[in-house]
Amino acid sequence: MSFVFTPPAMVSVPVVGSENRFPVHRIYCVGRNYEEHAKEMGFTGREPPFFFMKPADALVVVEADSTGTMPYPSLTKNFHHEIELVVAIGTGGKNIKAADAHKHIYGYAVGLDMTRRDLQGEMKKQGRPWCIGKAFDHSAPIGPITPVAQAGDAQNAEISLQVNGQERQRSHVSKLIWNIGETIEHLSAAWELQPGDLIYSGTPEGVAAVVSGDTLVGKVAGLSTLTIQVA
Repeated sequence: MSFVFTPPAMVSVPVVGSENRFPVHRIYCVGRNYEEHAKEMGFTGREPPFFFMKPADALVVVEADSTGTMPYPSLTKNFHHEIELVVAIGTGGKNIKAADAHKHIYGYAVGLDMTRRDLQGEMKKQGRPWCIGKAFDHSAPIGPITPVAQAGDAQNAEISLQVNGQERQRSHVSKLIWNIGETIEHLSAAWELQPGDLIYSGTPEGVAAVVSGDTLVGKVAGLSTLTIQVA
């Protein structure tokens, strides 16, 4: 088979303890999935889950024990961090029950759902899609994936983010409004999940702006730390 131009390389993420890499298919993100974050965004209660997507090449893949870089994006003056537990799907499926979701998980990673908050807010006001605020280039930093067997109790782990050594976000994954199993059940009812899918599961309270030169350190207990600098 020949192509009209050379296709881009497959996007992949390193795997802890392995020379093999995790090939990425799609990136799904869950909106407003911690109660305190929902409140700081002006919402309350356990609303039905909703999802948005980022392209696979929006990932900024940071190797273990390294500091990655992401450029400050164009068009925005309000660039926000959102620390998240990322779920890596190893076995696909459709209409997966929450009780069976664990069978489909390959592992977990620490990720950041970076957001051009001013652009997202403007699109919301106009009732338009807000892809421009979420799905832009370099908007999804991620650290190495830890396989389930090595990840401990990731679904109940502490999650935190520091910016320049100062704590911005801290919570526990157990505080998700829709837990990982429920999220996979809802998501797989709308899309057939595939091996290589990543699910950014939502961010706790404390989201705020970063500027060029800031260094972000994201952690989920038991997983490889994510360290990245805004260039």
